[in-house]
Amino acid sequence: MFNKILIANRGEIAIRIMRACRELGIQTVAVYSEADKDSLHVQFADEAILLGEAAAKESYLNVEKLIRAALDTQADAIHPGYGFLSENASFAAAVESANLTFIGPSADSIRAMGDKAESKILMKKAGVPTVPGYEGLETYDDFQKAADEIGYPVLVKAAAGGGGKGMRVVHEGSELKEAIELAKREALNAFGDERLLVEKYLADAHHIEIQVFGDQHGNLIHLFERECSVQRRHQKIIEESPSPLLTPEIRARMGEAAVHAAKTVNYFNAGTVEFIFDPKTSQYYFLEMNTRLQVEHPVTELVTGLDLVRWQIRIAAGEEFPFQQEDIHQHGHAIECRVYAEDPANGFLPSTGKLLQFIQPYGPGVRVDSGFTLGSDVTHFYDPLLAKLIVHAENREAAIQRMQTALHDFVVHGVVTNIDFMRAVLTTDDFKQGHVSTRWVETTFNDWSPAKPDLHALIAAALADVIFISGKTQSAVANETDPFNPWKQTGSYRN
Repeated sequence: MFNKILIANRGEIAIRIMRACRELGIQTVAVYSEADKDSLHVQFADEAILLGEAAAKESYLNVEKLIRAALDTQADAIHPGYGFLSENASFAAAVESANLTFIGPSADSIRAMGDKAESKILMKKAGVPTVPGYEGLETYDDFQKAADEIGYPVLVKAAAGGGGKGMRVVHEGSELKEAIELAKREALNAFGDERLLVEKYLADAHHIEIQVFGDQHGNLIHLFERECSVQRRHQKIIEESPSPLLTPEIRARMGEAAVHAAKTVNYFNAGTVEFIFDPKTSQYYFLEMNTRLQVEHPVTELVTGLDLVRWQIRIAAGEEFPFQQEDIHQHGHAIECRVYAEDPANGFLPSTGKLLQFIQPYGPGVRVDSGFTLGSDVTHFYDPLLAKLIVHAENREAAIQRMQTALHDFVVHGVVTNIDFMRAVLTTDDFKQGHVSTRWVETTFNDWSPAKPDLHALIAAALADVIFISGKTQSAVANETDPFNPWKQTGSYRN
């Protein structure tokens, strides 16, 4: 087993990995940018290394600095988390070349499946159903011809990444050129690679992904599915397991297809095979494979009882994964809501500022993964994810109710959040019945606005700011000439 692991990431996922390391008796090294010097993940680690300026390319995307930090702190391995360099084959290879262990799949597997264009070609050859589309396009004429052959609407997307970055829906030919330019620019900024592919856009489909897990001894199974259709800007905001759509037969077939896809590239460690599912025909199509741990992995942990991060580390250390497919079962229902600092009523634009209040919900079946706390700064440099709120209950109806309660109890002041928006989503009949496609948010909530704020709460918050945050005491703000002023009372009365 490793003695020390460097986490090449930030925020809640860095803390999540550090917790797993702590349980395994492994020391941790955090890395951080100048913007993150006071962040929670820096305080949580055993050691912390400054990488550079706030821009990700100067810090979290700088391969040379990350490897140097690992060597200088005598770490044995590097865990990439998700995002940043987690699906970068060159980074994985560089880690191995430095005689360090990369906690994830091999560089070859990342190269084959992390590249969206290459993975589709591989899956076609392996007999896995794929969305109609074209890869390897270079000129605008190539894109135009491909889109005309597929038929609009089409999806232009980054070949080297995921998470909704570098992705544009094109409804007609006049939109294609601008979509290509925007997607290329975004893909280059996010992944350092501007290559794109074009595929058919299935407007009313569901997004279902299968968690796969395997070791370096040839054992590989799936850990069932996650329903991820509630999305905005092609990025998930609510995920759940099991999917309310799948029958046991379809679930088994999709699981087998995912395992077959992963075995095609000799995959090991954690990975996710993503499918587009058409509920009208019950047909599913390979979309892409994420060669890393997913943001929404907690819902799988709660329904299977497995700690995926601990097993990632143990498998990277050479252990065997001791479970067969028949050993894994889904228990109850889990839902995850991603709490973002963003404004759903204004195109989901990010919100920045200092967290003046940050009260997390708690109780049976409630879990919060977060990298923020009271007083933390939410900057524009990184993804505005504040926390992942996850609940588990005996069935889907109970899980929805538990999530509603947890969202109600989640208090955030200082930035705009999507908490009220997600509460609205969970109350709809469409969500309760599982009739939610990947376009559902944009078609159902395009003119959504939150309820008016509670003025009593705002007044109380303002008074608290005057009395406590400014450092003044009650007597300092009281009228000394008025003996009946409520601020001067010392009895049982509380204002």
